[in-house]
Amino acid sequence: MLLAEPVLAAAWRAELALGLERRGERTVLATRRHDGPLVFQKALYPEGDAVCHGIIVHPPAGIAGGDELHLSANLGPRAESLLTTPGATKWYRSAGAHASSRIDWTVADGAALEWLPQETIVFSGALARMTTIVGLSGAARYLGWEILCLGRTGSGERFDLGEILAATEITRDGKPIFIDRLRVDGGGRLLDSPAGLAGAPISATFVVACEALDAKHVAACRDVAPAAHGAGAITRLPGVLVARYVGTRSDAAREWFTRLWGVLRPAVLQREAIEPRIWRT
Repeated sequence: MLLAEPVLAAAWRAELALGLERRGERTVLATRRHDGPLVFQKALYPEGDAVCHGIIVHPPAGIAGGDELHLSANLGPRAESLLTTPGATKWYRSAGAHASSRIDWTVADGAALEWLPQETIVFSGALARMTTIVGLSGAARYLGWEILCLGRTGSGERFDLGEILAATEITRDGKPIFIDRLRVDGGGRLLDSPAGLAGAPISATFVVACEALDAKHVAACRDVAPAAHGAGAITRLPGVLVARYVGTRSDAAREWFTRLWGVLRPAVLQREAIEPRIWRT
């Protein structure tokens, strides 16, 4: 069901393409191309030269009907990067046009990418299409999460109108290792079904792709204190560990994921989990 209201502004189309390379002991931002309001703020090195931290900024602060965003990064061999966002991503209600975001990550053999954005808030009435494609080569590693908030829960809003189509695909050497699909219709049965979201407005997924993961890593994650204000579960597939959260608080989802990250990052990257400073501002 669509909201009958006029479109008030022209749609934004934005693209940001990054290239990261390992030069000696340092990962550097070797190339950067952007068109429209989507930018890489600055290369940061809070844990030394090996890992390049970056903040992805969308200056309009929200995604409206008709907007199209495309974010991509290509990591060369042995490059390591952690990317995040300065705040929540907001998808506004639409007068009829779909908005879309596509993320393409390409990670070479021996490289590692962490994509740890802050939460995504989808307003009631939004028409959102979200796609994340991760291409891994050889022994590349990937840690990425998505915290999806259906409606502005702080003001008591439910996702009664609109539509969300979300897809994540991860391949290694061209072969699929993780494919996830989600469709949520505003006011639809999935929202309250016990086999769906059971009335919970927060749905979150944390995926770690690393061929070295095994049963002991699953056990270590299950030893982490359980998620608050909802339920969490850990699953291992060949070369992939998946954590899922369904609940009522986005901050609870992120806190649980951060604790899991504290266990998994040393195992996958042999590095202590050092939180980006932007998370505390």
